[in-house]
Amino acid sequence: MIRGKPDEDDYWNNSKFKAFTFDDEDDDFTRLKESKRAVNSIRSLVEEEDEEDDVEKVSWSGEPVGSISWSVKETESSIRSTGEVRDQSFPKIHTAPSLPKNSSGYSLSSLFKGKAKTGSFQSFSESFGDPSIRNYAPELRKPKSEYKDYVSDWTPEETVKRMQQGKVYSLEKFRSLQDKLLLLDEAVNAHDGNVITAVLIYLKKSLSKEILFRELITREIALRHYIHYLKEIGEQKLLVELFKSMDRTEDMALMQYRDHLNVRDENKRRDFLKNCLSFPFSPDDATHVQDHYTLLERQIIIEANDKQVESSGQADIFKKYPRKASILNMPIITTLYYSCFYHYGESDGTFSSPANIRKTFRISDKQFLLTCLGARAKLKAWFDVDALFTTKNWLGYTKKRSPIGFHRIVDILQKNNAPVQVLQDYVNLVEDVEQKISLAQKYKCHDVIINTYRDLKDRQQLIVYRGKVERSSSEYRKIEEILSNSQLRWKN
Repeated sequence: MIRGKPDEDDYWNNSKFKAFTFDDEDDDFTRLKESKRAVNSIRSLVEEEDEEDDVEKVSWSGEPVGSISWSVKETESSIRSTGEVRDQSFPKIHTAPSLPKNSSGYSLSSLFKGKAKTGSFQSFSESFGDPSIRNYAPELRKPKSEYKDYVSDWTPEETVKRMQQGKVYSLEKFRSLQDKLLLLDEAVNAHDGNVITAVLIYLKKSLSKEILFRELITREIALRHYIHYLKEIGEQKLLVELFKSMDRTEDMALMQYRDHLNVRDENKRRDFLKNCLSFPFSPDDATHVQDHYTLLERQIIIEANDKQVESSGQADIFKKYPRKASILNMPIITTLYYSCFYHYGESDGTFSSPANIRKTFRISDKQFLLTCLGARAKLKAWFDVDALFTTKNWLGYTKKRSPIGFHRIVDILQKNNAPVQVLQDYVNLVEDVEQKISLAQKYKCHDVIINTYRDLKDRQQLIVYRGKVERSSSEYRKIEEILSNSQLRWKN
């Protein structure tokens, strides 16, 4: 088909595609104008619905609805939410008429004001109950007072109170030495040991030990809590340094001495105790450490010898009563009991002799007697028991004496199943008459009771007791002989 020249010019000059120009209709300014026209159209609809309300409508940020600033913010938020890029076209807002007015009892403004249009009896809360017309208002910001728990800008006094109340707190904000000391002083003034310890733990982590020791010297209460805390966690080395910086040499020596508990090998522990002898202990503590070293050294010697003798079978005592445990690291009284049990009668020159142990460690007569009595009564060595209490005067007469009451000796003998004759001998030595009769009745020492009533010349008590023994027994016949003795003068 042959076109004319005018037609050809129209064909080449016209096209359904437009060339790029800076005055393109899809630029930001054109989109802004379209957004404004859309908002104005909505505004006109709202004003028609609520003509009686002349109150200016504003957005949540306080800007008038339909203003240019409001339109710009709405456009920007729309672009960010949909992720559109610059070269995309701005979405067209359809301004088609909405539903008829009589289809809803609410206008757009009434939804925010909680007012229904005239003739509608539906409440504001009911309108939100309908999912089709439910609106969600943005959550209001909480008051600043409620955000205080999440802010760490507290004074030392406020921080201590929060620690006492179990609330969230932070000690990291106290960075300077002055702030840390103020915090410690507030904790001490609160008289709360847990708070004081918590602050001291923070100071231990954040301060050098030299500065911390220097400041604790002038704070006695905090110092005591800090010493107790170090003892609880086992910081012996740091505790020794603390005592040394305070010139408390005796406490430092005791803390170093306490480390012997961590040494398991007996020989190494003995050597450690030997080194402790040079520490600056007080006189009483120095004596205690010296005795500890001497005792362990002696126990090592006795243990080695007895273990060899027991394995060789040379001593009958070890055959009859095998050792149940080692003597190493045992207390002095346990060592004495062991010596009285296995080495009784040895000469004073041997380390295992009870007399040598008694003399070396200054054991009192009462303690030695009770320990030795328990060991010899366990072996049923009644002759050795008698020898413990038998003494001679300057005329050569023997008499039984004891630094403890004989009623206690009777109890010990009875626990070790002593025969009645042995019990009667020691019950007779009890000085109190009522206590003597009570023990005799308890352990059935009939001769003691009969002789006591005879010495008291109490005929009535003797007759009463006669009814408690068997007629065919020797005790019954003895009571009959006493009652028939005309030479006795009874008091009743």
